[in-house]
Amino acid sequence: MKVLSIVHQPDAHAGVFADDAAELVQWVPSEGPPPALDGVDAAMVFGGSMHIDQEPTHPWLRGEKQLLRELLDRRLPLLGVCLGAQLLAEAAGARPRRAARPEIGWHRVEVTPDGAGDPLVGPLAPAFEAFLWHSYEAPLPPGAVRLAATPLCLQAFRLGEARAWGVQFHAEVTPSILEAWLDGWEESEDAAASGLDPEEIRHESRGRIDAQMELGRGIAHRFLAEAASA
Repeated sequence: MKVLSIVHQPDAHAGVFADDAAELVQWVPSEGPPPALDGVDAAMVFGGSMHIDQEPTHPWLRGEKQLLRELLDRRLPLLGVCLGAQLLAEAAGARPRRAARPEIGWHRVEVTPDGAGDPLVGPLAPAFEAFLWHSYEAPLPPGAVRLAATPLCLQAFRLGEARAWGVQFHAEVTPSILEAWLDGWEESEDAAASGLDPEEIRHESRGRIDAQMELGRGIAHRFLAEAASA
């Protein structure tokens, strides 16, 4: 299976989501136009420190958003993570926005009744712990299904009957990805202003990351299985 991996920065790559992909084609939108889509069976869109409404600063966002709309029109199986979920939600008609507060660190995510029957999220019901790092949120797109949430915001959705999902939590992270983010804590305006202690998060993460990686591998495996059956 050939999977397009849309990556926005070096320390926010596919992580454990790459483990099951037979052929992963990486595209960094800021570096040039997308590769040819011929033969692409599915796409995964990852996170980044930029925000979805920063097109003046990151003009390449316009081209990426257009590509995601094209992929939706083609009904190509899609999985968006964090910024990728917000981009997918916007392409499907929602208007992502700044959340009431940043959500950084380990949080309990509740699976909804609809989520319990979802092929990707269902095995995680009734709840799971996940690593989050975001300042924006994606409201539920028109016709989409709410799959999981924290008290702050939506954490997972599916676009109706399409094989397209968005997850706000970082199911893809590896120890090296997480450590890189924490090392750059002061470079993130929202993180630095949050009042959270990155060293506490680092310490907690060392006891949780193995389970998180298994969770992420499971989500990626189930997504690729859905894509293969499309």
